[in-house]
Amino acid sequence: MAKPLALPFDPIRRAAELWRSRWGARSESVAMASATSVMRVQQLLLGDFDATVGRHGLTFARYEALVLLAFSREGRLPMSKIGQRLMVHPTSVTNIIQRLAGHGLVERAPNPADGRGMLATITPQGREVMEAATKDLVAAGFSLGSLTAAEQEQLFALLRKVRVAAGDFTG
Repeated sequence: MAKPLALPFDPIRRAAELWRSRWGARSESVAMASATSVMRVQQLLLGDFDATVGRHGLTFARYEALVLLAFSREGRLPMSKIGQRLMVHPTSVTNIIQRLAGHGLVERAPNPADGRGMLATITPQGREVMEAATKDLVAAGFSLGSLTAAEQEQLFALLRKVRVAAGDFTG
């Protein structure tokens, strides 16, 4: 999919200017522009990530599930824990794992510790695909190559502060 043509101006900056002219609150217009910028950058990053891992037959959500499974001690996790860790709805986890299983990248099995639950286990093929996709994401600098390492650390710290304030995690 081709990238859309770039606008000749920054629409978020323009929206902030219009906000200020209508409501006069500079701090609110900056907050709006900042939040809107975060959402736009998320769209851009996700588009880049999907394109990169797409070369390996994955979406970024499926890639994240493979990484999570690969990071687990035994290469397997209950579906409920995958949902918690990826912060997605159980229906989304089921869809992600079913798609990965359909391509032989994970195996699903009943969870002996939970009669109603299922376990997902990464397969050797799943590890290979995940490793190849990871190399491509790393080579692309996770699409943050326009920032220095120090700026990336600063960005992480600022976004983490927002996540903590929102109660995203406890620790």
